[in-house]
Amino acid sequence: MIKKWYFYASLIVIITFLSLGFKPFSIETKPWFLTEKTDGSEYIFPSLEKDDYPKVNLNVPYTGNHLIGFKEAVAFKESQGKYRMVNSLGYMGKYQFGSKALRAIGVRNEKDFLTDPALQEKAFVALLSKNKWILRNEIEKYEGKVINGVEITESGILAAAHLGGAGSVKNFFKHGGNRHFRDAFGTSLKSYMRDFAGYDLSFIEADSNATIND
Repeated sequence: MIKKWYFYASLIVIITFLSLGFKPFSIETKPWFLTEKTDGSEYIFPSLEKDDYPKVNLNVPYTGNHLIGFKEAVAFKESQGKYRMVNSLGYMGKYQFGSKALRAIGVRNEKDFLTDPALQEKAFVALLSKNKWILRNEIEKYEGKVINGVEITESGILAAAHLGGAGSVKNFFKHGGNRHFRDAFGTSLKSYMRDFAGYDLSFIEADSNATIND
């Protein structure tokens, strides 16, 4: 009789414990891409709302307003992101480098360059560093101003330099934005300065001697 009593008592305890273990509860959840920072560095991306990307040309994919976003936006515009692309004028790779620009950053073998994605990424960053040094005075003097209808930003200046060279950017400012470079396909320096504005490229250091070996 006592054994039966222990058995039933134990059974009740086990059932009670299990029922409490499965008691429903609620917890406040937040989307993975939100933070609670309020210092201006918080992110709300990715988003399906176009209004979340106010200064972005939506003809290119938006992947953030830092270096990675800038790189991918420029690459899409230049080659749709194709590392092995060579256009009709001989410009090569994901970022469409010319031979002169490659030599300036220490690339001598164009065949190796075209087949090496890592080298192409290093080359793009090296050219940004070199152009940032060449155009350091223009960036300091004109950033935040509006010239010929274009709001001037550091990233816009460096994108324009990638299209037409740093000398063309200097000429743009020298003539108040009224005379500016167009490439063989009609793409204007002014359009690059506008479409690639607003990216944060503070990570890029200005370096007159930047090469792929840095």
